[in-house]
Formats: sequence, structure tokens, C-alpha cells
Amino acid sequence: MERVSVIGAGSWGTAIAFVLAENEHDCLLWTRRAEQSAEINEKHTNASYLPGITLPANLNATSDLAAAVQHADVIVIAVPTKAIRDLCADINKLAGNSKLIVHVSKGIEPDTLKRISEVIEEEVSPDNRKAIVALSGPSHAEEVVLRHPTTITAASFDQEAAEHVQDLFMNHYFRVYTNDDLVGVELGAALKNVIALAAGITDGIGYGDNAKAALITRGLAEITRLGVKMGANPLTFSGLTGLGDLIVTCTSVHSRNWKAGNMLGQGKSLDDVVSGMGMVIEGVRTTKAAYQLSKRFDVSMPLTEALYSVLFDNVPPKEAVDQLMNRMKKQEIEDIFFK
Repeated sequence: MERVSVIGAGSWGTAIAFVLAENEHDCLLWTRRAEQSAEINEKHTNASYLPGITLPANLNATSDLAAAVQHADVIVIAVPTKAIRDLCADINKLAGNSKLIVHVSKGIEPDTLKRISEVIEEEVSPDNRKAIVALSGPSHAEEVVLRHPTTITAASFDQEAAEHVQDLFMNHYFRVYTNDDLVGVELGAALKNVIALAAGITDGIGYGDNAKAALITRGLAEITRLGVKMGANPLTFSGLTGLGDLIVTCTSVHSRNWKAGNMLGQGKSLDDVVSGMGMVIEGVRTTKAAYQLSKRFDVSMPLTEALYSVLFDNVPPKEAVDQLMNRMKKQEIEDIFFK
């Protein structure tokens, strides 16, 4: 049994805590809202995020961040990307000793263009962190808490830390692999949300399966191009945090990025979509960051550029798709790796 705190009680943070508690770890789930903490402790539910699910009786919650940080030997960060920098600064002030830091967030910080682990490195001092591990892969919280088979990856430059996280989470329905390509895993996790938004748009327009298959395949190509340019292993993008996460996020009714894109494709404005979702749509922020990365590294990312034009330049979705279809002809395999 290990002492673990999960910071963030949204759907995914709660599902992660669910797995840890079922594995009989001493897990404390932190939420900003005292009433949510009370619900988890007294009713063993988190109805706003996982309706109809009974949480393990040994899963406890708190709204006291200091208590959560000081409780743990392992801290799992499960908050939206935009909150991570400030949260990590707070964790650094409260830590008191060295923690293993795990993050399950999927995004890139706009403007700085930092991956999540890089933000953590900047805000949590070496004295307060043993290692940083990204836990990522094709995984919807709604299915994890039903104990449906789920397989993900623990990625770190520190192999021992990745294996430690693997041991924390592994059970009969939650399988964890390890990977030393932290760059590739974090990029795949973030950029798949961009492609999922685009997939939702094509579905919202009504273009069907042919368009979606093409979009996922070409989306993987441009993610790979950028990843390789940034030092990632190209094989990572054929794995769970690349192709696997793309498939589940671009096709599932549980995907909030797909849902947001679908509404955009039906003609709703970005402001209406964001206000109506009630949860963070990571793909919107990540589209901006991905667009900036494509310019910094001089990588062709036409799908990302098209989505950027829809989100931030008010180009109608159908017009953006038509522009993609009328691009200059290319040779497929060469285009994946070199263009």
C-alpha cells in the first residue's frame, strides 16, 4: 500500500483515484469544492462527473490542498492544462519533501509551447520531485469505472519511476505499459485532441466514415512529422498514446473534443460550444499551441492549420475542409515523414 494523492476530481481524476483505491492504496482525492469532497466522503459518489457510479469506500477526498500534498509519496496531477503551472507552484510550496510526480493531463501550454512535464520541471524544484511520469493512452473515465479493459502507458526518462507507476496502477482491467519516450507520449496525448476536434467537425457536417478515416490517418501523419522534428521516436505514434488515443478520441461519444467539433460542424459558434460543454475542451487551446509549434519547427500541418482557421479566424468549417481537399497533390509515404 502506498500513499497517493490525486489532485483534481473531474471525471478522469476520479477514475484514476478509483483504480488506486481498488488496488488498496491509501488514496486521497483533492477537489477545490468542499461540497464535492463531502459528497465523495459521505455518499461515495461524484455525480456531476460520473453519474450512477459508486466509488470505493476506502477512497477519501479533501478540499485542503496542503493536506493532500503532505499526505502523499506520489502525487497524480489531473487538472486541465491551463491550471497546471499555478497548481505546481502551490505544490512546490507545500511539498516539504521529495514526491514522485505523475500527470495525466493532455495538452501543451500555448505561447510557451511547453509540454506538461516541462511546466512541472519549471515549477516544482528538484528537491521536491523524485521524477516525472506521464500516464496516458486511450482511456475514457466512464469505461474505467465500469472496469472495462483499458490499456495505457507510463512514460518517463526515469525507467524505474515508470515501472513504479506501472506497479501502482496495474490490475485485472487496467493494464499499464512503460515507455522512455516522454516527448512522444506527451505530444501524442496532446495533439490527438486537435484531430478529434476536426473529426467531430466532419461528422457534424455529415461527411461520414470515409472522411473520418482519412482525417485520422492524415492527422497521425502530421503528428508524427512534428514529433520526429521535436525528438520523439516515430514508433511511439503507432502505439497506445498515438494511434490508440486517436482512435478512441475521434470516434467515441465520450470524447468531449469530438462533441465540441461536432457542434462546430453543425454551425454553432466556438463561444456557444465552450459555454455549453461545462468541461474544459483541451483541443481548443492545443490547436493554438500546435499551430505555433508547426511554425517554430517548420513542419507542414495542414489539418491543424485548417482547424486553427475555423477556431480563430472564423473560417466556415465546410470551407476549411474544401481547402484541404484542393491542396497540391502529394506522395503519401514521403509526405508522412519529410513534408
